[in-house]
Amino acid sequence: MGFGIAVGVGNTIGTGIFRTPGEVASHLGSAPLFFSVWALGGAYALLCSNSVAELGTMLPEAGGWYVYSRRAFGERIAFVVGCCDWVVQSVATAYLAVAFGEFMGGFYPGLMAHVQEIGVAILVFLASLNWVGLRMGSRAQELTSLAKAAGLLAFVVACFVVSPKASITLPSLLSDSFPNKQNVFLGLVLALQGVVITYDGWYAPIYFVEEDRDPSRNLPRAMVGTVLSCIVIFLLVDAALFHILHLNGLLVSQNPAADAAMLIFGHYGKQAILFISLITAISTINAALLYTPRILFAMARNGLVPQRLSSVNRGGTPSLALWLCTIASILLVLNGTFDSLVAVASILFVAVYLSGFVSLIVLRNKEPTLSRPYQAWWYPWSTIVIIVASALFLIGSVIGDLKHSAFTVLLVLFSYAASRCIRVTQPQPGS
Repeated sequence: MGFGIAVGVGNTIGTGIFRTPGEVASHLGSAPLFFSVWALGGAYALLCSNSVAELGTMLPEAGGWYVYSRRAFGERIAFVVGCCDWVVQSVATAYLAVAFGEFMGGFYPGLMAHVQEIGVAILVFLASLNWVGLRMGSRAQELTSLAKAAGLLAFVVACFVVSPKASITLPSLLSDSFPNKQNVFLGLVLALQGVVITYDGWYAPIYFVEEDRDPSRNLPRAMVGTVLSCIVIFLLVDAALFHILHLNGLLVSQNPAADAAMLIFGHYGKQAILFISLITAISTINAALLYTPRILFAMARNGLVPQRLSSVNRGGTPSLALWLCTIASILLVLNGTFDSLVAVASILFVAVYLSGFVSLIVLRNKEPTLSRPYQAWWYPWSTIVIIVASALFLIGSVIGDLKHSAFTVLLVLFSYAASRCIRVTQPQPGS
């Protein structure tokens, strides 16, 4: 359970919490709405984890969302879900590697010209660590997740204990150009999009359920523990930023955490936030390198991709799948033109786990006698609520970004076309 929470928190709490509060405040312009939206996003993630915990304990296999789609819809749809999930995670890993390079450049300006090389180096280093074995990778994950949480909590305490330096005035807080007032409903939609994306990552424990000796007990606790930990940390960070910057400061700040740190620590504030950001990036990259290979491992085991990708080394790591994922992320880092893929990934990740929620409904009706050690609370209403919420979020993202939505549709169609070239069989109950 401890590892599940570590990988869940490590995968969920990224650098988004340093910037998103300012964006959310600019969309809402109201303190009660600001905190309500963050709490609502947490409630959404909690309901999501509740439904997925049933799927994970019912089908305790490596592979995550791919496994549930395969059982509910067959291997062609599962192939599409698995491909999309793998693309999302590979792009996110590459993005984080570049972010790590930029944070290092912030510490040492001379390194800013070598962001790509630094990104590749951290990917190779963490992949090598995980190649040694799951034990090594899991220990690194537990340590970095603990360090990340401790750093954020220390920042929160400092915001409430240390008085802002009166001698420091930030240019951004002097701005009179407040965001234009917009429709309340539109503001809520945009704010919720930012919050939901910040909470994304809560599902990481499901990829390791096959390696858990007692998944029926540990997975639900890890899922709920992950989401509750993230809700507490996010709300504390929001409260700390609000305490230092107030609503007007949040409205105009592009990087609220950096601005708050500057007011507290002076010119050392930037280094403090950069240090926390470095730990955050390492923890999230390591989490992704732990679970992304398990997508390919599961697909290879079912014959949907080359079966060599299902090979596992002595340390319990799907080594070939790990290095393929690492190489894919390295190529994206070196290409340097994956901004569009990041936009595509932000649409795809909701579509991927929406497939899981629908799978739960299908399997409840299709296989009612299947063993369910854990059952979702308030089913079917809790699952229906998150299906509707996810669908609305997806529709809103598509309408707001038609260009990248079209590319997403092409990716899905290409994956499905590729699945037609694979000889597949429909999964039988119990397979």
